Amino acid sequence: MKEVKRLVAGEAILSEAATMPRSQDEVLEDMVRQHSRLVYRIAYAALRSHHDAEDATQETFLRVLRYRHKVAAVENQKTWLARIAWRVAVDRGRRRGGRQEIPLDDDARPVAELPSSDVPADQRLQSSQIDALVQRLIAALPEKLREPLLLSAVEELWPSEVAATLRISEAAVRSRVFRARQILRERLAGQITRTVR
Repeated sequence: MKEVKRLVAGEAILSEAATMPRSQDEVLEDMVRQHSRLVYRIAYAALRSHHDAEDATQETFLRVLRYRHKVAAVENQKTWLARIAWRVAVDRGRRRGGRQEIPLDDDARPVAELPSSDVPADQRLQSSQIDALVQRLIAALPEKLREPLLLSAVEELWPSEVAATLRISEAAVRSRVFRARQILRERLAGQITRTVR
């Protein structure tokens, strides 16, 4: 009987500890742990440079640290961080003087994109050429269409998260993503038709 009471008391202490308010440092640490990859990917999508994306990721979390008093009032940390990351990356890109050209050579690709040895060389080449073409076509889209497309299709954010990040309506996000995909489809078909001739 004493053991049962001891177990119940132990469970009560654990549940009480789980419901206790966490310190701001613990909350910030959790945010970094959970969302650092997202922040980096958003920065990379805007800047197309690994070094600049790393710098923008650090700057994003420095801003979060600076405004840590607001963290408790944040309803959706992911969206809040995405919005900060996007603003930091866009500001950094403007200071840098525009967007950097998208690298087309295989040496500039991240290690995670190394091709499998099971794929024939001609298929790897064709795949990398199509990938480079799609990236160039995305980069050529108007900013108004490119940003929602990158955040929704590439970064896989929900339309509500993209809307909050870009501060536009969900309907505008859906419309712009639809239009961007339509333009890409038309331009890609045009490129393929010219190549086949």
